[in-house]
Amino acid sequence: MRVWEATSGREVARMTHDSSVFDVAFSPDGRYVVSGSWDGTARVWEAATGREVARMTHDEDVSAVAFSPDGRYVVSGSEDTTARVWEAASGREVARLTHDWVVTAVAFSPDGRYVVSGSGDGTARVWEATSGREVARMTHGDEVGAVAFSPDGRYVVSGSEDNTARVWEATSGREVARLTHGDRVSAVAFSPDGQYVVSGSRDATVRVWEVISGREVARLTHNGSVFDVAFSLDGQYVVNAGASKMARVWWWRPEDLIAEACRRLPRNLTREEWRQYVGPEAPYHATCPGKP
Repeated sequence: MRVWEATSGREVARMTHDSSVFDVAFSPDGRYVVSGSWDGTARVWEAATGREVARMTHDEDVSAVAFSPDGRYVVSGSEDTTARVWEAASGREVARLTHDWVVTAVAFSPDGRYVVSGSGDGTARVWEATSGREVARMTHGDEVGAVAFSPDGRYVVSGSEDNTARVWEATSGREVARLTHGDRVSAVAFSPDGQYVVSGSRDATVRVWEVISGREVARLTHNGSVFDVAFSLDGQYVVNAGASKMARVWWWRPEDLIAEACRRLPRNLTREEWRQYVGPEAPYHATCPGKP
Protein backbone atom coordinates (compact mmCIF):
# COMPACT_ATOMS: atom_id res chain seq x y z
CA MET A 1 0.00 0.00 0.00
CA ARG A 2 1.22 3.48 -0.82
CA VAL A 3 0.48 7.03 0.27
CA TRP A 4 0.68 9.78 -2.35
CA GLU A 5 0.41 13.54 -2.50
CA ALA A 6 -3.00 14.05 -4.04
CA THR A 7 -2.14 16.99 -6.30
CA SER A 8 1.38 16.08 -7.40
CA GLY A 9 1.22 12.28 -7.44
CA ARG A 10 4.46 12.10 -5.47
CA GLU A 11 4.84 8.89 -3.48
CA VAL A 12 5.10 9.73 0.23
CA ALA A 13 5.29 6.31 1.88
CA ARG A 14 5.19 2.61 1.00
CA MET A 15 4.00 -0.01 3.49
CA THR A 16 4.39 -3.74 2.85
CA HIS A 17 2.29 -6.72 3.93
CA ASP A 18 3.11 -10.40 3.33
CA SER A 19 0.18 -10.88 0.92
CA SER A 20 -2.40 -8.87 -1.03
CA VAL A 21 -3.85 -5.78 0.67
CA PHE A 22 -7.64 -5.88 0.53
CA ASP A 23 -8.80 -2.70 2.30
CA VAL A 24 -7.35 0.60 3.58
CA ALA A 25 -8.57 3.67 5.47
CA PHE A 26 -7.18 6.92 6.86
CA SER A 27 -7.63 7.98 10.47
CA PRO A 28 -9.88 11.05 10.87
CA ASP A 29 -6.91 13.35 11.47
CA GLY A 30 -5.01 11.94 8.47
CA ARG A 31 -1.96 10.97 10.53
CA TYR A 32 -2.41 7.22 10.28
CA VAL A 33 -3.53 4.53 7.86
CA VAL A 34 -5.01 1.14 8.65
CA SER A 35 -4.75 -1.74 6.19
CA GLY A 36 -6.25 -5.22 6.00
CA SER A 37 -4.47 -8.03 4.21
CA TRP A 38 -4.76 -11.62 3.12
CA ASP A 39 -1.76 -12.29 5.37
CA GLY A 40 -4.25 -12.36 8.27
CA THR A 41 -3.28 -9.01 9.77
CA ALA A 42 -4.62 -5.50 10.06
CA ARG A 43 -1.88 -2.93 10.58
CA VAL A 44 -1.73 0.73 11.59
CA TRP A 45 0.94 2.91 10.00
CA GLU A 46 2.13 6.49 10.13
CA ALA A 47 0.88 7.96 6.86
CA ALA A 48 3.81 10.33 6.30
CA THR A 49 6.62 7.88 7.09
CA GLY A 50 5.21 4.37 6.56
CA ARG A 51 6.34 3.34 10.05
CA GLU A 52 4.30 0.45 11.46
CA VAL A 53 2.54 1.46 14.68
CA ALA A 54 0.46 -1.61 15.53
CA ARG A 55 -0.21 -5.07 14.14
CA MET A 56 -3.50 -6.90 14.82
CA THR A 57 -3.77 -10.59 13.95
CA HIS A 58 -6.79 -12.61 12.82
CA ASP A 59 -6.96 -16.35 12.12
CA GLU A 60 -7.78 -15.80 8.41
CA ASP A 61 -7.68 -13.10 5.72
CA VAL A 62 -8.68 -9.57 6.76
CA SER A 63 -11.19 -8.19 4.26
CA ALA A 64 -12.38 -4.88 5.77
CA VAL A 65 -11.01 -2.16 8.08
CA ALA A 66 -12.16 1.20 9.47
CA PHE A 67 -11.11 3.81 12.04
CA SER A 68 -13.42 5.10 14.76
CA PRO A 69 -14.37 8.80 14.42
CA ASP A 70 -12.05 9.80 17.27
CA GLY A 71 -9.17 7.72 15.87
CA ARG A 72 -8.76 5.71 19.08
CA TYR A 73 -9.99 2.40 17.71
CA VAL A 74 -9.85 0.26 14.59
CA VAL A 75 -12.35 -2.38 13.54
CA SER A 76 -11.37 -5.22 11.21
CA GLY A 77 -13.48 -7.88 9.53
CA SER A 78 -12.09 -11.29 8.62
CA GLU A 79 -12.78 -14.60 6.95
CA ASP A 80 -12.37 -16.14 10.42
CA THR A 81 -16.06 -15.09 10.94
CA THR A 82 -15.20 -12.26 13.35
CA ALA A 83 -15.01 -8.52 13.38
CA ARG A 84 -12.67 -7.22 16.07
CA VAL A 85 -12.24 -3.83 17.69
CA TRP A 86 -8.70 -2.84 18.61
CA GLU A 87 -6.88 0.06 20.23
CA ALA A 88 -5.22 1.79 17.29
CA ALA A 89 -2.09 2.83 19.16
CA SER A 90 -1.35 -0.46 20.92
CA GLY A 91 -3.11 -3.13 18.85
CA ARG A 92 -4.85 -4.44 21.98
CA GLU A 93 -8.09 -6.31 21.25
CA VAL A 94 -11.08 -4.55 22.85
CA ALA A 95 -14.06 -6.57 21.55
CA ARG A 96 -14.74 -9.58 19.33
CA LEU A 97 -17.93 -9.64 17.25
CA THR A 98 -18.80 -13.10 15.92
CA HIS A 99 -20.84 -13.95 12.82
CA ASP A 100 -21.74 -17.36 11.39
CA TRP A 101 -19.57 -16.89 8.31
CA VAL A 102 -16.98 -14.51 6.82
CA VAL A 103 -17.18 -10.81 7.69
CA THR A 104 -16.98 -8.77 4.51
CA ALA A 105 -17.70 -5.17 5.58
CA VAL A 106 -17.39 -3.00 8.71
CA ALA A 107 -18.07 0.61 9.73
CA PHE A 108 -18.25 2.73 12.88
CA SER A 109 -21.24 4.91 13.76
CA PRO A 110 -20.54 8.67 13.63
CA ASP A 111 -20.37 8.88 17.43
CA GLY A 112 -18.10 5.81 17.63
CA ARG A 113 -20.47 4.01 19.97
CA TYR A 114 -21.48 1.27 17.53
CA VAL A 115 -20.03 -0.91 14.79
CA VAL A 116 -21.99 -2.36 11.89
CA SER A 117 -20.72 -5.49 10.16
CA GLY A 118 -21.84 -7.33 7.04
CA SER A 119 -21.29 -11.05 6.53
CA GLY A 120 -21.54 -13.98 4.19
CA ASP A 121 -24.12 -15.37 6.62
CA GLY A 122 -26.67 -13.00 5.06
CA THR A 123 -26.87 -10.59 7.97
CA ALA A 124 -25.80 -7.10 8.88
CA ARG A 125 -25.41 -6.61 12.63
CA VAL A 126 -24.99 -3.60 14.88
CA TRP A 127 -22.81 -3.98 17.98
CA GLU A 128 -21.67 -1.88 20.89
CA ALA A 129 -18.09 -1.13 19.89
CA THR A 130 -16.32 -1.56 23.20
CA SER A 131 -18.48 -4.25 24.84
CA GLY A 132 -19.20 -6.38 21.77
CA ARG A 133 -22.90 -6.64 22.69
CA GLU A 134 -25.16 -7.28 19.68
CA VAL A 135 -27.73 -4.48 19.38
CA ALA A 136 -29.58 -5.35 16.15
CA ARG A 137 -29.56 -8.03 13.47
CA MET A 138 -30.80 -7.34 9.93
CA THR A 139 -31.35 -10.24 7.53
CA HIS A 140 -30.91 -10.36 3.75
CA GLY A 141 -31.49 -13.27 1.40
CA ASP A 142 -27.79 -13.65 0.57
CA GLU A 143 -24.30 -12.41 1.47
CA VAL A 144 -24.00 -8.82 2.72
CA GLY A 145 -20.92 -7.17 1.21
CA ALA A 146 -21.34 -3.46 1.97
CA VAL A 147 -22.52 -1.48 5.01
CA ALA A 148 -22.62 2.17 6.11
CA PHE A 149 -24.09 4.36 8.85
CA SER A 150 -26.07 7.50 8.11
CA PRO A 151 -24.37 10.76 9.17
CA ASP A 152 -26.69 11.11 12.19
CA GLY A 153 -26.26 7.46 13.16
CA ARG A 154 -29.99 6.69 13.05
CA TYR A 155 -29.86 4.38 10.05
CA VAL A 156 -27.74 1.70 8.46
CA VAL A 157 -27.68 0.77 4.78
CA SER A 158 -26.54 -2.67 3.62
CA GLY A 159 -25.87 -4.05 0.14
CA SER A 160 -26.29 -7.73 -0.68
CA GLU A 161 -25.96 -10.44 -3.29
CA ASP A 162 -29.76 -10.77 -3.07
CA ASN A 163 -29.83 -7.75 -5.48
CA THR A 164 -31.03 -5.29 -2.85
CA ALA A 165 -29.75 -2.50 -0.71
CA ARG A 166 -31.80 -1.98 2.43
CA VAL A 167 -32.10 0.84 4.91
CA TRP A 168 -32.65 -0.10 8.57
CA GLU A 169 -33.09 1.60 11.90
CA ALA A 170 -29.70 1.13 13.51
CA THR A 171 -30.76 0.28 17.04
CA SER A 172 -33.96 -1.67 16.32
CA GLY A 173 -33.10 -3.42 13.04
CA ARG A 174 -36.47 -2.38 11.57
CA GLU A 175 -36.43 -2.25 7.76
CA VAL A 176 -37.15 1.26 6.49
CA ALA A 177 -36.67 0.90 2.73
CA ARG A 178 -35.73 -1.77 0.19
CA LEU A 179 -33.82 -0.67 -2.92
CA THR A 180 -33.78 -3.21 -5.75
CA HIS A 181 -31.18 -3.65 -8.49
CA GLY A 182 -30.97 -6.21 -11.29
CA ASP A 183 -27.89 -7.91 -9.83
CA ARG A 184 -25.64 -7.98 -6.76
CA VAL A 185 -25.28 -4.69 -4.85
CA SER A 186 -21.57 -4.24 -4.19
CA ALA A 187 -21.32 -0.75 -2.69
CA VAL A 188 -23.47 1.68 -0.69
CA ALA A 189 -23.05 5.15 0.83
CA PHE A 190 -25.18 7.88 2.44
CA SER A 191 -25.21 11.46 1.21
CA PRO A 192 -23.68 14.00 3.64
CA ASP A 193 -27.13 15.29 4.62
CA GLY A 194 -28.40 11.74 5.18
CA GLN A 195 -31.39 12.13 2.87
CA TYR A 196 -30.14 9.88 0.07
CA VAL A 197 -28.35 6.59 -0.49
CA VAL A 198 -26.21 5.74 -3.50
CA SER A 199 -25.75 2.11 -4.49
CA GLY A 200 -23.55 0.41 -7.08
CA SER A 201 -24.29 -2.95 -8.62
CA ARG A 202 -23.07 -5.68 -10.90
CA ASP A 203 -26.03 -4.69 -13.12
CA ALA A 204 -23.79 -1.82 -14.38
CA THR A 205 -25.82 0.94 -12.73
CA VAL A 206 -25.31 3.46 -9.97
CA ARG A 207 -28.61 4.55 -8.40
CA VAL A 208 -29.55 7.28 -5.97
CA TRP A 209 -32.54 6.74 -3.66
CA GLU A 210 -34.51 8.67 -1.08
CA VAL A 211 -33.71 7.11 2.30
CA ILE A 212 -37.15 7.14 3.89
CA SER A 213 -39.34 6.40 0.87
CA GLY A 214 -36.95 4.18 -1.10
CA ARG A 215 -37.88 6.12 -4.25
CA GLU A 216 -35.26 6.01 -7.02
CA VAL A 217 -34.30 9.58 -7.95
CA ALA A 218 -31.38 8.99 -10.33
CA ARG A 219 -29.92 6.16 -12.38
CA LEU A 220 -26.39 6.44 -13.80
CA THR A 221 -25.33 3.76 -16.28
CA HIS A 222 -21.80 2.39 -16.27
CA ASN A 223 -20.35 0.02 -18.89
CA GLY A 224 -19.57 -2.81 -16.51
CA SER A 225 -19.97 -3.95 -12.91
CA VAL A 226 -19.71 -1.20 -10.29
CA PHE A 227 -17.36 -1.92 -7.38
CA ASP A 228 -17.44 1.26 -5.30
CA VAL A 229 -19.48 4.45 -4.88
CA ALA A 230 -19.27 7.68 -2.88
CA PHE A 231 -20.85 11.12 -2.58
CA SER A 232 -18.73 14.27 -2.68
CA LEU A 233 -18.51 16.16 0.62
CA ASP A 234 -21.07 18.72 -0.59
CA GLY A 235 -23.38 16.00 -1.94
CA GLN A 236 -23.39 17.49 -5.44
CA TYR A 237 -21.50 14.68 -7.14
CA VAL A 238 -21.41 10.89 -7.14
CA VAL A 239 -18.24 9.00 -8.03
CA ASN A 240 -18.03 5.34 -8.93
CA ALA A 241 -15.36 2.83 -9.92
CA GLY A 242 -15.96 -0.37 -11.81
CA ALA A 243 -14.86 -3.24 -14.01
CA SER A 244 -14.50 -0.95 -17.02
CA LYS A 245 -11.17 0.28 -15.56
CA MET A 246 -12.73 3.72 -15.20
CA ALA A 247 -13.81 5.98 -12.35
CA ARG A 248 -16.58 8.41 -13.21
CA VAL A 249 -17.89 11.55 -11.53
CA TRP A 250 -21.55 12.41 -12.14
CA TRP A 251 -24.05 15.17 -11.53
CA TRP A 252 -27.02 13.24 -10.25
CA ARG A 253 -29.53 16.03 -9.53
CA PRO A 254 -31.52 17.18 -12.60
CA GLU A 255 -31.19 20.82 -11.55
CA ASP A 256 -27.39 20.53 -11.54
CA LEU A 257 -27.41 18.95 -15.00
CA ILE A 258 -29.65 21.72 -16.29
CA ALA A 259 -27.47 24.43 -14.74
CA GLU A 260 -24.34 22.93 -16.34
CA ALA A 261 -26.05 22.60 -19.72
CA CYS A 262 -27.13 26.24 -19.53
CA ARG A 263 -23.59 27.27 -18.61
CA ARG A 264 -22.23 25.59 -21.72
CA LEU A 265 -24.97 26.40 -24.21
CA PRO A 266 -25.35 29.84 -25.84
CA ARG A 267 -29.13 29.29 -26.14
CA ASN A 268 -32.04 27.11 -25.08
CA LEU A 269 -32.72 23.81 -26.84
CA THR A 270 -34.85 23.95 -29.96
CA ARG A 271 -38.07 21.96 -29.95
CA GLU A 272 -36.39 19.31 -32.13
CA GLU A 273 -33.40 19.05 -29.73
CA TRP A 274 -35.82 18.85 -26.80
CA ARG A 275 -37.59 15.86 -28.33
CA GLN A 276 -34.24 14.19 -29.03
CA TYR A 277 -32.49 14.75 -25.69
CA VAL A 278 -35.31 15.19 -23.17
CA GLY A 279 -38.10 13.18 -24.77
CA PRO A 280 -41.47 13.86 -26.39
CA GLU A 281 -43.39 13.06 -23.19
CA ALA A 282 -42.04 16.15 -21.37
CA PRO A 283 -43.66 19.49 -22.36
CA TYR A 284 -41.21 21.86 -24.03
CA HIS A 285 -40.07 24.89 -22.10
CA ALA A 286 -37.06 27.20 -21.97
CA THR A 287 -34.79 26.06 -19.15
CA CYS A 288 -31.98 28.65 -19.43
CA PRO A 289 -33.15 32.04 -18.16
CA GLY A 290 -31.99 35.06 -20.14
CA LYS A 291 -30.90 33.02 -23.17
CA PRO A 292 -32.64 32.90 -26.55
